[in-house]
Amino acid sequence: MTLTLAEAAKLSNDVVVQGVIETVIQDSPILQALPFIEITGNGLTYNRENAAATASFFSVGDTWVESTSTFTQITTSLTIVGGDADIDNYLLTTRSNIQDLQSAVIRLKAKAVRQKFEDTFVNGDAAVDAKSFDGIDKMTAGGQIATMGANGATPTMAKFDELIDLVKGGPPDLLLMSKRTRRSLNTLARGVNSFLQTERDAFGQMVQFYDGIPIGVSDYISDAKTVGTSADCSTVYALQFGEGALAGLTAPGGLQVETIGSLETKDATRTRVKWYVATALFNTLKVAKLIGVRP
Repeated sequence: MTLTLAEAAKLSNDVVVQGVIETVIQDSPILQALPFIEITGNGLTYNRENAAATASFFSVGDTWVESTSTFTQITTSLTIVGGDADIDNYLLTTRSNIQDLQSAVIRLKAKAVRQKFEDTFVNGDAAVDAKSFDGIDKMTAGGQIATMGANGATPTMAKFDELIDLVKGGPPDLLLMSKRTRRSLNTLARGVNSFLQTERDAFGQMVQFYDGIPIGVSDYISDAKTVGTSADCSTVYALQFGEGALAGLTAPGGLQVETIGSLETKDATRTRVKWYVATALFNTLKVAKLIGVRP
């Protein structure tokens, strides 16, 4: 069973944890949509489907040809992301009537955890940082890729449609792009006397849709990638979420807030925000990217 962080927050009786989760998901279209599978142990071994089986028509007496889906066995280990936040006891005592310093400091630390996760979700490479996990850019390397050309080019709606069509078994659940690319997409829509669909989501925020697919914006998608002779390229990702597609992995309890207590060497109280987390791609046909997107 998969749960988004928003649903997990409803099941928590800890007001602090609920507040931290709300802070984490508030400005992240990724964490608002990404479902998480709770696993027991330090990792998950699963079969990633690479190619689907085929079927054919046969005549009486024909020799039947065997066709089976191909898989790659993948083991994904949970990583540890988090940080400590110290609150000076003097300030906590003397300034608490002005602002709840502990709540403010914990929320800022939770925001830092969210930023680290989102950066890794996009750009993570366990071969570079063995303590992290692979992000969607590495997951799609050598796989489902559409391109704007050898040296990149300004985006077109036809290329966005091509990207969407690369995702099999249903439409993507999210188109993830940089702010610059979203501006380009808005310009494209206005150029044909149209506008992207806009609706208010469950968090009260306005979300744009392209062909019925939500558009997510990430600050961690670079606009300075090199494609051919162009060094001003960006990438757009099409993502389908779920247990048979792209999902997050988390330890029981999910995002945690732990009170460490008083410190020995200074007059302060420490709180730790931590998350045992990773991502899993169960089928390579569920994610795709469009590279070489220029301004």
